[in-house]
Amino acid sequence: MHEVTRILSAIEQGDPHAAEELLPLVYGELRKLAAAKLAQKKPGQTLQATALVHEAYLRLVSPSKSSETSENAAVHWGGRSHFFAAAAEAIRRILVENARRKKSAKLGGDRKRIALTEDAAVDDSKPENVLLLDDALSSLSRHDAAGAEVAKLRLFGGLSIEEAAGVLGISRATAFRRWTYARAWLNAQLSGRELAD
Repeated sequence: MHEVTRILSAIEQGDPHAAEELLPLVYGELRKLAAAKLAQKKPGQTLQATALVHEAYLRLVSPSKSSETSENAAVHWGGRSHFFAAAAEAIRRILVENARRKKSAKLGGDRKRIALTEDAAVDDSKPENVLLLDDALSSLSRHDAAGAEVAKLRLFGGLSIEEAAGVLGISRATAFRRWTYARAWLNAQLSGRELAD
């Protein structure tokens, strides 16, 4: 664990070889995140876990080469937990971009409502579902940023409540409360109702 933090610090300081050292240490965990997310998709999807991991990794260690804005070029890693939280966010963005690409290739198509379940499984086999969820998460971020972080880790990172709590450095009870509220809020958004403050 200390090795990952050391290498992240070296990447932060501009060491050109540090990114090569980091990939073998984090690849397995990133692959599990990506595989868990893609396992929910229908067979025959064009996006593969390996490609998702590589794209997410490239965005994390060389943000200036990704589609992110140049203001994100200077990343300051807060350690291993911060890296994996950023990985979940990168995976979410890639899936959303992929969904937008697929949706833009199709003409028309009404949006359908989706519901989040207790186990955080959302049917993201349809691009419009991913887009609906992304819009709702963006809205939740403005309303409850902490709850949105837990929801992103659960929905796009495939993390359990315990794992999300560990990544965010909060107690399991706090993560559970934030997830319960975020899930209810997102379900209300996705069903066309907005929760009162």
